Amino acid sequence: MTILFCLWGSVIYAQEQQGITLSGSIQSDMLVPENDKETGAAKTEDFLTNTYAELQLQSKYIDAGARLEYMEHPLPGFENDFKGWGVPNFWVKGKLGEHELTLGTFYEQFGSGFILRTYEERTLGIDNSLLGGRIVIKPVQGLTIKALSGKQRRYWSWNKSLISGADAEIQIEEFLPSLQQHDTHIMVGASWVNKYEDNDPGVYYTPVYRVNFPKYVNAWDVRASLNHGPWSLLAEYAHKGADPSFANGFIFRKGSAAMLSGSYSKKGLSILLQAKRSENMSFKSTNDVNKANGISSAINHLPAFTQDQTYALAALYPYATQLGTGEWAYQAELGYNIKRNTPLGGRYGMNVKVNYSYVRAIDRQPIDSDNPIDQTDGYTSSFFKWGDDTHYQDFDITLTRKMSKAFKLSLMYMNQQYNKTIVEGEGGMVRSNIFIADGKYQFSPKTTLRGEVQYLSTKDDEGDWIYGLLELSLAPHWMLTASDMYNAGTTHIHYYQGLVTCNIGQHRIQVGYGRTRAGYNCSGGVCRYIPAQKGFTVSYNYNF
Repeated sequence: MTILFCLWGSVIYAQEQQGITLSGSIQSDMLVPENDKETGAAKTEDFLTNTYAELQLQSKYIDAGARLEYMEHPLPGFENDFKGWGVPNFWVKGKLGEHELTLGTFYEQFGSGFILRTYEERTLGIDNSLLGGRIVIKPVQGLTIKALSGKQRRYWSWNKSLISGADAEIQIEEFLPSLQQHDTHIMVGASWVNKYEDNDPGVYYTPVYRVNFPKYVNAWDVRASLNHGPWSLLAEYAHKGADPSFANGFIFRKGSAAMLSGSYSKKGLSILLQAKRSENMSFKSTNDVNKANGISSAINHLPAFTQDQTYALAALYPYATQLGTGEWAYQAELGYNIKRNTPLGGRYGMNVKVNYSYVRAIDRQPIDSDNPIDQTDGYTSSFFKWGDDTHYQDFDITLTRKMSKAFKLSLMYMNQQYNKTIVEGEGGMVRSNIFIADGKYQFSPKTTLRGEVQYLSTKDDEGDWIYGLLELSLAPHWMLTASDMYNAGTTHIHYYQGLVTCNIGQHRIQVGYGRTRAGYNCSGGVCRYIPAQKGFTVSYNYNF
């Protein structure tokens, strides 16, 4: 075994000397499931796994890569369409100076992703890469032009529609050196995306509707940003043509999204203010209702403008962006460092972080007309007017202070309103108050103990929750974690977990046992429902 590793190292060294680099990774998440009457977890098979192995070759002029995925027995929440194995991602990229040409599968995002964002998020089961070609050219310093065309991946196949697009961004300061001298940077960008789907014979049938889908759906996006010293400002607007779908009730109303975001950041102080209005911006690469359900086949992405919470109870009711119906979303965030040796800051200083998010329905008024042509628009809407429903609201404040040389404490309070009916289809408004204490004590440079206590108080849904965690870190190799999330309201179920994590060189392995609550796993306003599970878990990661 030692001889094999030495030979492998010699090969890598020789390749690097020739200007060729080989790298890769392996990720495997495994579960030995058990039946559990309390949580509803079911043992479907004896062993489940989501496994990925990726290889990449890089050189001066050519990069290439491929990814093997094995999900013949997928983890809970990844059944049905995820089942299978193969090499769905493979690419070759040619490079010449500042120019690139990619053939095969690739990921791309135009602007903020309002009309195009293809990416991979394994925890959510998202991989909506494009299979085709992309070219990136930089004819002059400060100007980047992209063009692409391809078919979008959906699990183990590709949707039949053709997605094409182009994007251009100009950095104005590259052409006006006086701007750089004043620490000012201005970007102007524009994008276009087209979906072509030939629905032969042009008519799609559902149990209720008979729809003549357009073969071409065009979308465009314009944006500009200004950065001057600590100040930043971004404005973006996107427009999408008529695109009837299940998400919008098969209407032919055009879609739009507008965003304005401003920030200020300097040592000890940061401020973020942003607002977004979106309407009818669900953009899928297929008209087939069965293939466009949930988060699959998505061409674009709209950020949620809510904070991604990392604490278990703060993330219990995560918000998902409402692409079909539309929304007004606002977010304000303030971060401030209180100086050392002050009454509030103490000896080591204190950080204060305040966040407020609010998401509201847009105005939607029924069309009062007997003309069938008018009815295809579905509704009318005043741009600045709110609708009746609050989708989501939260206010949270976090105080982080080093109490001594060895002990650091974070306290968080969060008030949340979550419209479960809007996000999940039923359940009404869930109003809650969440209290969190997170303490970390460093016994030595290599030994750290961290603990969390969380409490969620609500009279709605399943009632109150309590969460506790202890995490012992024995650097650089070991970490031991034990946690329990208990419903003190209606179910009185304990969701306990124990984990042992070991890091050795480029290898990381985690072994655990416990229960996981059924619920939504979210990232950036995109959510997937994961059923309850119980059993032994193993996670292995290797990078070289």
